[in-house]
Amino acid sequence: MNNISPELPDLVMTKAAAERVRVLTEGEGNPALMLRLSVSGGGCSGFSYAFSLDADSTADDRVFDYHGSKLVVDETSLDLLKGSQIDYVDDLMAASFRISNPNATSTCGCGTSFAM
Repeated sequence: MNNISPELPDLVMTKAAAERVRVLTEGEGNPALMLRLSVSGGGCSGFSYAFSLDADSTADDRVFDYHGSKLVVDETSLDLLKGSQIDYVDDLMAASFRISNPNATSTCGCGTSFAM
């Protein structure tokens, strides 16, 4: 696993998101799990976000510690996420991780796809 980097000023994970990662990792019984965030081509707007839990990182990954929870992002995705905020929202519509990405010129209605 790569060394853990300090929080990245250009990428923020809120306390609510960090707390949800902690709850998920505890539920899985594996404290080594991290929230993996990646961006790939596709989706209705051109790029799409993907979230998963992962215990491993690669040489292409950066691992960050936010409020005691780990976030892992590959270098390519990190370029597309600069300035973004990762939050966890639990409201009447849905409970989900949400990204506010200032680089996105448009997003789809579901919030998991964006254009640049």
